[in-house]
Amino acid sequence: MYINTTQAASYLGISPRRVRKLLEEKRIKGAYKCGYFWLIPLYNGIPQVIAKKHGQKGTWKRSRKTQKTVIHINRNKIAANRNKSPEAREPVIAVKGKKNTYVNQLEIPCPCRIIYQPDKPLSCSATVWIEVLDYDLENTLAMTI
Repeated sequence: MYINTTQAASYLGISPRRVRKLLEEKRIKGAYKCGYFWLIPLYNGIPQVIAKKHGQKGTWKRSRKTQKTVIHINRNKIAANRNKSPEAREPVIAVKGKKNTYVNQLEIPCPCRIIYQPDKPLSCSATVWIEVLDYDLENTLAMTI
């Protein structure tokens, strides 16, 4: 999973500017620039900073619990909406995290992955879903709705 510089700063307990400085020095393992944004991989739940050969050792946080936000497309609501007028249709996209939010349209502003697991479905019986790792998508939705 990849995160951006602000999220990496939160994981490491340092400022986003310091993370960008480490990126310029090529001291964050596996990080690469995609357009204007840096994508930083997680190793054991934290970005890995490459130590310098001299100077003071950095003290980084070692672990952080990550919260997953799951985006679920409800096929039962899609089927139920076929016979309804456009005004009466229910939202079919569910954003599940701390609370559930239902929408008709969604823009995902961060790295995510689509998962298909027919043998190991979610508790809601979904076999295909989109997973967004440690991003406050619920607050972003609250601002856009």
